[in-house]
Amino acid sequence: MERIAVYGAGTIGSCQATLIIGNGLPCTVIGHSERGLERCRKSIEQNWDDLIAEGLATEGNKQAAMALVTITNDPAALQEHTFVFEAVAEGTEEKRAVYETIEQNAAPNVVIASCTSSIDAEILAGLVSHPERLLIAHPFQPVHMLPLVEVVRHEKTAEDTVTRTLALLETLHRQVVVLNRSVPGFLVNRFAQALFRESIYLIEQGVTTAADIDRAVKYAVGMRYASIGLLEYFDAVGYELESAIAKNVYPDLCGTRELQQLVLDGLATGKTGQAAGQGLYDWSQKDADDFRRRKQSPYFAGVKEWAMPDVK
Repeated sequence: MERIAVYGAGTIGSCQATLIIGNGLPCTVIGHSERGLERCRKSIEQNWDDLIAEGLATEGNKQAAMALVTITNDPAALQEHTFVFEAVAEGTEEKRAVYETIEQNAAPNVVIASCTSSIDAEILAGLVSHPERLLIAHPFQPVHMLPLVEVVRHEKTAEDTVTRTLALLETLHRQVVVLNRSVPGFLVNRFAQALFRESIYLIEQGVTTAADIDRAVKYAVGMRYASIGLLEYFDAVGYELESAIAKNVYPDLCGTRELQQLVLDGLATGKTGQAAGQGLYDWSQKDADDFRRRKQSPYFAGVKEWAMPDVK
C-alpha cells in the first residue's frame, strides 16, 4: 500500500486529505504557515461536519478519520512516503521548489501527482529530477466528493507510474480518464470554457439572463448527461440530424479568442464573483450554506462507498 501525502494545505489539499482519511488511509499534509495549517484542519473538520449533517458519517467516523491525518509545515514528515499529491499555487517556480523538497525527503520511488488544472504535463516534467515518476492527477471541487480525476501523461511518464496512480485512485473510488498528452484545459475545463464563452456571449447579446442559462443547464443539459454520455447522445440523435443542427448553429456560435467585455468590466469594477459578493449574481441574496450543500449534493451517494474508519 502506498504511503500518501498531500503537499499543499489549501482548499484542494484539505479536500484531498478528507477523501484519503475518509477511506481509512493515513495522510500527511504539508503546508507552509501556521495559519494555513489551522485553516486546513478546520476545512477538513467542516467537510466531516457536512457529511454528518447529511447522515453520511458519524462523529465516530470523524474522530477516527482525524486521527489518521498529520498536518505539518515540516517536509521531513514526507520520509518514506511513496505517493504525493501536489496541490500548491499554479506557478512553475513554486512547483519546482516543492518538487525538489519532495524528492529530497520522500521515498526514492515516490510518485508525484500534480493537481494542476492549467500547466502542461511536459512543462512539469521539466521541473523534476525523475520525470518518469511524475504525472497530473487533476481532481474537481469539491475534491473529496466529485468522483472524476483527469490523469495526464507526458512523453517520459513510466507505465508503472500510471499503474500505481490508477490503483490508488481506484482504491479511493475515483472515476478516471487518461489523457496521453496535455492539451490546454485537459477535458473538463476545456468543455467548461466553451460553455462559459457561449453563455457570456448570449448575455452580452441580450438573448437571455444568467439565471435562465443556469436553469437550462440544470434541467436539460446537466440532467441528460448525468445519465448518458455526451457522445452516446450524439450517436443516439444520429449524424444526419446533428449535421443539420450544426449547419444552422455553428455559424452563430461565439468564436472570440479574447476575454469578453462583460468579464473585463467585472474585473475593472471589482465585481468578480462570489468572493467579491457580486458577479453575474448578487451573492448577498444567496444563502452560502445552501449553496455549499447544493455544490455537494449530487455526490452524496458516492460517499457511501468510502471505507470509513470508526472509533473502536
